[in-house]
Amino acid sequence: MSERRSARQVLALLADPGSFRELPAPAGESAPDGPLGWRGYDASRARAAERTGEAESVVCGTARVAGTDAVLIAFEFGFLGGSLGERTGDRLVAAHAHARAHRLPVVPLIATGGSRMQEGMLALTQLQRVARESALTRRAGLPQIAVLRDPTTGGGWATLGAGADVVLGLPGAQVGFAGSRVRPPDADPAAYTAEAQVAAGSADAVVPPDRLKEVLGTWLRLLTAPAAGAPVPEALGAAGPSATGWEAVTAARDPRRPRAGAYLDSLFDRRVLISGDRCGGTDPDGMLCGFGERDGRSVAFAAQTGTATRPAGYRTAARLIRLADRLGVPVLTLVDTPGAANGADAERQGAGAAIAEVFQAVADARVPLATLVIGEGGSGGALALAAPGNTWATPDSYFSVIAPELAAAILKRPPEQVEATAGQLRIRPQDLVELGVVRGIVGPAHHPRPPATRRPPPG
Repeated sequence: MSERRSARQVLALLADPGSFRELPAPAGESAPDGPLGWRGYDASRARAAERTGEAESVVCGTARVAGTDAVLIAFEFGFLGGSLGERTGDRLVAAHAHARAHRLPVVPLIATGGSRMQEGMLALTQLQRVARESALTRRAGLPQIAVLRDPTTGGGWATLGAGADVVLGLPGAQVGFAGSRVRPPDADPAAYTAEAQVAAGSADAVVPPDRLKEVLGTWLRLLTAPAAGAPVPEALGAAGPSATGWEAVTAARDPRRPRAGAYLDSLFDRRVLISGDRCGGTDPDGMLCGFGERDGRSVAFAAQTGTATRPAGYRTAARLIRLADRLGVPVLTLVDTPGAANGADAERQGAGAAIAEVFQAVADARVPLATLVIGEGGSGGALALAAPGNTWATPDSYFSVIAPELAAAILKRPPEQVEATAGQLRIRPQDLVELGVVRGIVGPAHHPRPPATRRPPPG
């Protein structure tokens, strides 16, 4: 179990010294013992207020976190289990309205057991108010980064937590829709943790408390300081393109060839990853998605790693592109895959629909997109990530409608004709330039910075 800090302690941990300014509590009077007349409710609130020093279960205010201004929403679990009631809803609505009025990101620091039983359905409907405010803040192009403290359960998880753009959890924090007292008696408690939510693709990372301010500050900076365009990295491998189609294939498949991690490291001063497709899946070995900082400005990236990309990888990439587009952050994609995973499991996980999501996200994007093919460009599973009209290639890459071996098999050619088939497909970088599929071949001395030719981002 994660250490339980009070709301004020968490705010002190994250806010730059002297920067926190509490927002005024919205005016409002409660009926005696609440809207349901629940006997003893007023007394319970009074005891909670005396014990915690707070008038409600959330403390809202503005602060700088590692130099970036934000609206912070800190739950006080000691106040009736951090539960959400009508007055809690009023504070959350006011906090989001302040964020939109002042163009600030929102950071919920969640520790709640869910909706307040003593207020019945009027408490539960606060989740609709919270969801509406979150949607308005999202529509305004402002990021929301949730921090999952212990516990994060019920509607607080299902709205403020799981609905955030980036989700960070504290080690060992209880996280799940079902609280500890309402789970099936035989439920595995390990499934209700921040670590389990990361493994299931519902959260992005587990962050130790002593690094939370640093990590949160990095995320806030990257999501609020977009670059003007998406730079294309320099080539890190071969100096010149291959002489034949088959040589291009073997160069791209060379295990010594630089992969996505090397390209991202060469381009960015620092980078952070999102993880998971929010549908129960992750593909950490096949797709790297996140935001990188270059010259103090941020660029989003979705990078294939040279393996067959799984459906969760495509859905994570689509999530990344849609988020970047909403925040006005340009996107760089790195293409490197023999193709989409095509086993029975991939089909059951919705491979076609997942690839369609990426095609649609790229087609819808209004921010600048750029693509570099750094290795294998295997069919539609690679093309889905390619920026139309702004795709480049390294000398040790190829892009093909189908792998040469599969093309030969479909044409019923013997294995010894695979190399000739590769040539017929015209898959070398220079072929792709001549065909108009890519804009050019990127060399070590050439570092193009594509112009921002797409529609301007919203807001």
